[in-house]
Amino acid sequence: MKTLAEAKSKLPLFIFLTPILLWLILLIVLPHLDLLRMSFRIENDYGDMVWSVNNYLEFFREPIYWLTFTRTALYAIIVTFLTLCISLPVAFYITKVAPPKFKGFLSLLLLMPFWVSELVRIYGWMILLRESGVVNHFLLRWGVLRQPVEMLYNDVAMTMGLVYTSMLFMVVPLLSVLDSLDDSLIEAAFDLGSSMITIVWKIIIPHAMPGIASGSIVVFMLSLGNYLTPNLMGGKNSLWFTEQIYNQFIASFNWNQGSAFGFLLLIISSLIIFVGLKLTKQKLSGVIQ
Repeated sequence: MKTLAEAKSKLPLFIFLTPILLWLILLIVLPHLDLLRMSFRIENDYGDMVWSVNNYLEFFREPIYWLTFTRTALYAIIVTFLTLCISLPVAFYITKVAPPKFKGFLSLLLLMPFWVSELVRIYGWMILLRESGVVNHFLLRWGVLRQPVEMLYNDVAMTMGLVYTSMLFMVVPLLSVLDSLDDSLIEAAFDLGSSMITIVWKIIIPHAMPGIASGSIVVFMLSLGNYLTPNLMGGKNSLWFTEQIYNQFIASFNWNQGSAFGFLLLIISSLIIFVGLKLTKQKLSGVIQ
């Protein structure tokens, strides 16, 4: 009877976890294992597939590949930093400054743009910034410009688009951690004569560090693996490593090389995150809680 009762008590948990486990195994684990297998396969001179690490070595042999990855990683770090600089004041205002009755409404305003597809949002920015777009129209009408200016297809536009598409994933963790910050700590610091910069550096940032770390990891990974925004807003000169992976899979039909590049992206980005956690003295277990 006891065993039957224990089985019945675990049945809801099993029913709840089964779809999640199936989703993880069938759509993530198994495809990645197959890609890992393909990344170590190359075609020899006789047309046979053999095991080799040449697909990974190709990344280091061709400067275009590792230089593109370095550029992508640097811009992903810049995007993460800019997103944090914008999101921290927004999260602080919602949690500590705005009246309680408006907090839900302000949070809803942050969520609303993300109810539509990323592709639609990017095309919205393209309509605003293109040479015949809304921004140029008003600047010409107000006499600021004499002729239209192409604001798209450069690194600035690409960075702005990446910050916009990633902002929510930084704000949400910050809202969670800043909401638990005791207001009396900030009030006491003001009473003792501390400046706002000191309060932010000594009280707010240390308290929000778990949210900063978790948000930065998500934003960095999303920016590093983004394809749509660099491709649509960055133009042909804004090289992004995901485009190299896309070209290997789709343009060259070289799935083995594309698989190797994909795993290199995962491994190197994980190492960058590991170094970032060590530098900020954060633990991954504390960040994901």
